[in-house]
Amino acid sequence: MLSDKVANALNQHINAEMYSAYLYMSMSNAANDLGLKGFASWFMVQFHEEMMHGMKMYEYLQRQGVSVKLLAIQQPPHDFSSALEMFEKTLEHEQKVTGLLNNLMEIAKEEKDNATQIFLNWYITEQVEEEENDNDMIQQLKLIKDDIRGVLLLDRELAQRAVTVPTDYSKGIESAMKGEG
Repeated sequence: MLSDKVANALNQHINAEMYSAYLYMSMSNAANDLGLKGFASWFMVQFHEEMMHGMKMYEYLQRQGVSVKLLAIQQPPHDFSSALEMFEKTLEHEQKVTGLLNNLMEIAKEEKDNATQIFLNWYITEQVEEEENDNDMIQQLKLIKDDIRGVLLLDRELAQRAVTVPTDYSKGIESAMKGEG
């Protein structure tokens, strides 16, 4: 059974994951407005990943017998001047999420909640990958600078990224992740 402190912190973190999805949807739209359809696609794939992260936590709470309390999602920024700015903001955001997850882990440790610690390990590992990807994109965009040919080549490459997480949670996240239902 989860302590109230852990349950409240996990409920709040669902909001952070949903905000992340909202942010990447906004960035997808901004990239589309800049004529960068591949970047727009990349950010929409990221939207789906963040939704899955939120749903995974949502169902963890339910499996632990905790009622999920959904909070209002803050409006994300929507004006970005370049792909580089979007990825710099993405890295900044993911670093914030990493901090939130580290705080969650500390709460779980304080509460001696081993199950939640094990559960949160997946998220912490995921954050390492998220930040690495963002840093790689920033480095590539800095190398390209204002070379439109380089930006367009990268745009084509990013268009190839496909959604690899489940997007239908009607039968539950665990079933969706196993390809059931």
